[in-house]
Amino acid sequence: MSLGQQTLQKGPATPERSFNQRMDALARANEIRSQRAQLKRDLKAGRHSIQQLLLDPPEFLETAKVFDMLLAVPKYGRVKVNKILTHCRISPSKTIGGLSERQRAELVSLLHR
Repeated sequence: MSLGQQTLQKGPATPERSFNQRMDALARANEIRSQRAQLKRDLKAGRHSIQQLLLDPPEFLETAKVFDMLLAVPKYGRVKVNKILTHCRISPSKTIGGLSERQRAELVSLLHR
């Protein structure tokens, strides 16, 4: 039996979801996107501090990219955000929940300047 045939005989890697489970997941994803969009608007308007969000992120922000959230801060464009992330040795694809304590502390101290 070839490798391709073996792969076909195995079942799916993840269990099938029911229609209701898929709808619940979509509803949760939409709610998280809405909350993040509102938070980005609040950051732009100065109603929230990026430093505080990095130190104590709400649950819906854990899987958001650090790069995207920094771009929502006034006066921070792609070049400045990339420079900051490079200085802190943080990948642009890193999520807020995935930051180490060192990265989080260094990023917050750099943003206070």
